[in-house]
Amino acid sequence: MNYIGSKYSLLDFLETTIETVTGYQVGDNYVFADLFAGTGIVGQTYKAKGCTVISNDIQYYSYVLNKHYIENIPELDTSLLETLNNLPPAQGFIYKNYCEGSGCGRNYFTNENGMKCDAIRIELEKLHTSGQIDDSLYFYYLASLVNSIDKYANTASVYGAFLKHIKKSAQKEFQLELLPVIPGKVGKVYNEDINALAKKISGDVLYLDPPYNARQYCSNYHVLETIARYDNPVLNGVTGLRDSSDQKSRFCSKRTVAEAFDELIQNAKFKYIFLSYNNEGLMSLDTIKEIMSRYGEYSFFTQEYRRFKADKEENRNIAADSTTEYLHCLIKQ
Repeated sequence: MNYIGSKYSLLDFLETTIETVTGYQVGDNYVFADLFAGTGIVGQTYKAKGCTVISNDIQYYSYVLNKHYIENIPELDTSLLETLNNLPPAQGFIYKNYCEGSGCGRNYFTNENGMKCDAIRIELEKLHTSGQIDDSLYFYYLASLVNSIDKYANTASVYGAFLKHIKKSAQKEFQLELLPVIPGKVGKVYNEDINALAKKISGDVLYLDPPYNARQYCSNYHVLETIARYDNPVLNGVTGLRDSSDQKSRFCSKRTVAEAFDELIQNAKFKYIFLSYNNEGLMSLDTIKEIMSRYGEYSFFTQEYRRFKADKEENRNIAADSTTEYLHCLIKQ
């Protein structure tokens, strides 16, 4: 997924820095926590290295993705794929609320792709509820659905708005594609507020990648949240936002971010703590240094990287093509 804040392009930088600071090598048996997990790319990387991974995100679609990536191990039954891809279309919640043909006025997916998504989502819930598939297969196929349908969305990358006309990639016929199964140890995945979770877990390395600005992820990915939950929410406004008041992050507010961060670091039961943050975030670099230095030995590393762009350059006036990524490090005492 083309995801805001994804660390895919920074993995080498993260891995090298974490190895330098901790001394841990591939194959060392340690507990690695990725508690703002997003699409789970960092947790997947450390699971493949042999770590026991703890993953968390307050967004349910992220929880679904990571339930598969972190808790599932090979081999999984793939025989359901053909059946799901050949289901007759269904006029379910996605078609009725996110496809123009239903009369809802929203144009997130073509009518055909919306109905196919509904058919698969309804079938997965039926199979799981009836006990015909267990949790591991349910999250395998559901995570694959969330990841697959995103490629056919008629948006400029995030779901804050839909495009007026169907773009080329969204016109293609939707096909469910299965996600890879990451070999390694079975980890543990949570769907909780990070500050509450930090009081209950412990480990060796804690990696933090909080939101940097005031844009809430629940608004940017609300359609994926609804597909993951399939809970028939009341939708509001032109874009069909669901009520996500219980998912608002304190890290997205300049007023609350420093307090939330200090509380998190204070309660974290990990020897090594790493924070990804860039030079344009809500917290100043001095604030981060001051807070982390209260709890042990602090240092930081930097790398330049290209910023996320949701749409074409000619549609947005952006001052700089790159920003500086900081990896703040704390050896907690």
